[in-house]
Amino acid sequence: MTDLDSPIAELRNASKSFGAVVAANDVSLTIRRGEFLSFLGPSGCGKTTALRMLAGFEVPTSGDVLLDGVRVNDLPSYRRPVNMVFQHYALFPHLTVFDNIAYGLRQRRPRMASGAVALAVEKALETVRLPGYGQRRTYEMSGGQQQRVALARAIVNQPKLLLLDEPMAALDKKLRREMQIELQTLQRQLGITFVLVTHDQEEALSMSDRICVMQSGKIVQVGTPRELYDAPGTRYVADFVGKTNFFAGSVTTVSANACRVTVAGRSLSGTSPRVLGVGQVASLCLRPEQIALQRTAQDAPGLVRVPVTIAARIFLGEHTEYLVRHAGLGEFLVLVPRQAEASEGAFELGQAAQAVWRDGVGLILGND
Repeated sequence: MTDLDSPIAELRNASKSFGAVVAANDVSLTIRRGEFLSFLGPSGCGKTTALRMLAGFEVPTSGDVLLDGVRVNDLPSYRRPVNMVFQHYALFPHLTVFDNIAYGLRQRRPRMASGAVALAVEKALETVRLPGYGQRRTYEMSGGQQQRVALARAIVNQPKLLLLDEPMAALDKKLRREMQIELQTLQRQLGITFVLVTHDQEEALSMSDRICVMQSGKIVQVGTPRELYDAPGTRYVADFVGKTNFFAGSVTTVSANACRVTVAGRSLSGTSPRVLGVGQVASLCLRPEQIALQRTAQDAPGLVRVPVTIAARIFLGEHTEYLVRHAGLGEFLVLVPRQAEASEGAFELGQAAQAVWRDGVGLILGND
């Protein structure tokens, strides 16, 4: 195995406890060289603890942390080839932008020449598109500019691993989207492995090569954004990654990777990533964009149609989200693209409609 093929970092059965609280529980993960990996999950799931073990801010209670194949459990954070961008940036307000970025370089031993420090800082500022900002004070800058300064300070040391702890949580939606694109561009430009912690599923889906979904201190599933969205292994992942409708029922037939469930008196089919047993309680999972709304019932082979009433409507520009109500299935979401709505016409609150989807398009998952 060459250096390019070997993982840049690993967590091997790493656990971290704070008294009786187990924050990370037997976490094992290989981080590939040059990838953009995200830890995704709700507050308290263990994602930040996993990140802090990689950074050296937390020592595993058991298990190991490896960087470039070397166990670093006892290596302090300042001696690891790792830098971290914090949620609130942790910039020094009494220092200029230049001095904030140069701070880590000036701690090196042997000392770097002042000319070399200046060149490195200017290059870092150019990389994050802030040339000429060296003499500014950080409190004079916008949130997006402060984030760029924090990134410049992190990359100026040329770390092998850059850790990002929800760095865009304080930004507005438009600026956050711009920074997501910039981070992706920066990661490809530098070739550094990025590891992001976020609870924002859209952020993780749009930026990551792979996503590690966590729950209660454990890794639930690791995969590409498309794999996690199209083929979640559990109801928890299906619910957390994107929006999903769950129709509860029981399994009636099983064949290969497909099965049928009875939901509100209807027999519906779907694929199942796990082996389910006849009679087992399960849910048919349908993404809102897999369902269409029509005004009249038009029978066609392979289609499921249910009469619904429009309960709520949210216009989101490029699409409209409808909350519809069915007597047996309850309330569920339907996503209608702008083009489809233009041809079919918008639906009004209280109006009757037909919710339509192709039988077999959904996933059938156990309720564990």
